[in-house]
Parts: sequence; structure tokens; C-alpha cells
Amino acid sequence: MQGSYPIYRGSGKQPKILVVEDDVDIRQILSVFLKHSGFDVHIVSDGQEAIRVIPDYRPDLIVLDLMMQPVSGWDVLRWLRASQHDSPTENATMTEADTDEAALHTIPVLILTALTHIDQQVNGFEAGAVEYMTKPTQPGKIVERINGILSLSAEERTTLRDKRIDEQRAVLERIHAPQPDEFFW
Repeated sequence: MQGSYPIYRGSGKQPKILVVEDDVDIRQILSVFLKHSGFDVHIVSDGQEAIRVIPDYRPDLIVLDLMMQPVSGWDVLRWLRASQHDSPTENATMTEADTDEAALHTIPVLILTALTHIDQQVNGFEAGAVEYMTKPTQPGKIVERINGILSLSAEERTTLRDKRIDEQRAVLERIHAPQPDEFFW
């Protein structure tokens, strides 16, 4: 499969994946699997480094751990999505730099974390992640999810994220719903 990279909306280019992970073993495994699957991979070990690299590397997708120091994955996700709210008005003339900055908020994010609670998953989707996977997981599953995300348009990714939020909220409602008494006197 090496050299036969996944289809990415007809661009003909090798998709660029930024992996933000503080665990060296996970970084190495992801790097090998992603490169073998045909991706251009850049690896960083913390959120601070990710924020520095993202504007220049311009990844097509970010695989993001949440629990890192000194800058967490949550911080990276908030920073990434902040440009969404700072976009110029329709009547303003956008420079190339403005367009590049505004485009950062559209980069899809796949969260890969040990945080398994459903509330955290909802928070991840609400913060703008397209997918949320918990560790440990098979590297092949991560590659499948990345291929799936990259095959979607921005609108389809938003729809997927909204669907995931609804699914997780429904689970939360079922968990917190009052249960009928099982014992009768």
C-alpha cells in the first residue's frame, strides 16, 4: 500500500497529517502507520509546538491528544477554532494572510485521547472536533477514520460532528434518566 495514498477530494496530493501526541511510543506507532498508508506526517510532542507548526505546515487533518503539558489539546482546539469568530465581515477586503488565518478553523481534528467519559466526548465535539477516539485503539482504525474524514466535504464533516454530539447527548440522557424501582413491596 506504500505510495498509494488515499483519495482526498480529487486534489492529487498526499494528505498532510499533523500528530500532536506527548507519548513517544504512540507518536512512533502513528508515524509508521500513517506514512505506510501514504500520508505526509509531521509529529509534535505538545500543544505549544502544534500551535507554532500549524500555520506553516497547513495540515489537512490533525490527530490531537488532549492531556498534554504545558499547552493541552483543549487549548490547541480552542486556538484553532478561534479564527472562526474573528473572520472579517463580508464587505471587508480579505488579504491572503486573512484567508490563510481564517482557513485554519476549517482543519478537521480527530481527537485521540485516554479521556473516555461521555461528557468529555461531547465537549470535544462541541469544541470543533470531527471525530473522537479513545486510547488504546488499533492504528488501522485510526487510518480508516482519517480516510473517512478526508473523503468528506467541510459541510459533511460538520454534519458528522453534529450527529456525534446528538448521539453522545442521547447516551447521557439515558444514563441520567430516572430508573423505575425494581423492587415492589
